[in-house]
Amino acid sequence: MLDVKQIRETPDEVRAALNSREEGLGDRLDEILSLDEKRRTIITEVESLKSERNKASKEIGGLMKEGRKDEAEERKAAVREIGEKITSLDGELAATEAQRDQMLLELPNLPDKSVPIGKDADDNAEIRQWGEKPGFDFEPRSHVDICDHLGLIDFARATKLSGSGFLLYTNWGARLERALIQFLLNLHTREHGYTEVSPPFVVNADCMTGVGQFPKFLDQAYAVREGEDDTTLGRQYLIPTAEAPVANIHREEILQESDLPIKYCAYSPCFRAEAGAAGVNTRGMIRVHQFDKVELIKVVTPETSFDELEAMTANAEKVLQMLGLHYRVLLLCSGDMGFASAKTYDIEVWAPGQGQYLEVSSCSNCVDYQPRRMNLRYKSEGKGTSHPHLLNGSGTALARLFVALIETYQQEDGSILIPEPIQPYLGADRIPAPEA
Repeated sequence: MLDVKQIRETPDEVRAALNSREEGLGDRLDEILSLDEKRRTIITEVESLKSERNKASKEIGGLMKEGRKDEAEERKAAVREIGEKITSLDGELAATEAQRDQMLLELPNLPDKSVPIGKDADDNAEIRQWGEKPGFDFEPRSHVDICDHLGLIDFARATKLSGSGFLLYTNWGARLERALIQFLLNLHTREHGYTEVSPPFVVNADCMTGVGQFPKFLDQAYAVREGEDDTTLGRQYLIPTAEAPVANIHREEILQESDLPIKYCAYSPCFRAEAGAAGVNTRGMIRVHQFDKVELIKVVTPETSFDELEAMTANAEKVLQMLGLHYRVLLLCSGDMGFASAKTYDIEVWAPGQGQYLEVSSCSNCVDYQPRRMNLRYKSEGKGTSHPHLLNGSGTALARLFVALIETYQQEDGSILIPEPIQPYLGADRIPAPEA
């Protein structure tokens, strides 16, 4: 959530920043400022009335002592009338605050000044590449053909079980997916200093609001209903990413500066309805309703957050470097960033069977935007209480990592070589070709 004080003090700057994300978005500030002014006017009036009521209450005691009961009764009537006005204004204040805060919840974060201005993915800036695109002495297969040939994923039976957009990993495919998850968790906890947590895969609506999923992406969420009780529908949701529970671990808490930085790492399945998403009904693993991911979360001091973003991005890159996969890093432009982000790096791995780059990690600094929504604060000596900065990143996401790996390491005989770091987890140095 944006700081209403910042909007109040620098409206033109905030308006320009919002318009850099989406033309006309800044126009919403006028109504927010009007509601905020109304709120402050009501508060002033209520405080004045309370002061008047306190004064009148004291006068009543004096009048009663002097035996001036009629005058005392008149003052009591006046006090009751003031009380009724205060009650009415309190209701108006609550409604005004709710309307203002709802509008604030619907505004995205402001882009950092280092973010390039642009409308969409075409305006993103390529920062660097690592490694080389693999070459083949044969026509490389797509992951769909490889999975069919080796029996890694049963697409047809997955559809039978759950509908389109779901995967049924089988045999070597299931083992490889598990091996990748274990490799990612061990890398980030043992070498990068993250603390592993295993969160619930269902969260309440407040957690979804806290990370900025709601209200913007409500149409992409899977809502949970308890049995046949329709009144429970919408209280809880399947998580779209482990960010939803893990970033909220310290919601409504006041941390000590000495507690920071906090670095969490978590595996979870991710559930995304993505209503109307292009390609979600096509066969394959590129866009699905359920996929696995290892998520990275940091809670840090504001002074260190952009350095921490660089470090988090390097942590995610290390995955691809260890696996020998060619990738590129993009700095997203203002119009292509996620709703809650102030600055985002996307890491895209090369998938030779697709002939294109696939996003496998998005590392974002959300600054104090999410902590404001979840009322997360920290106390620093001599500076009082303020909001920390929150970062999130994929370290990395599957199934696209799975796709890039099997397409990159496919062999002409149909087998798949396994990168050395994965071999201890898989218990093999290759997935064998099926016997003729």
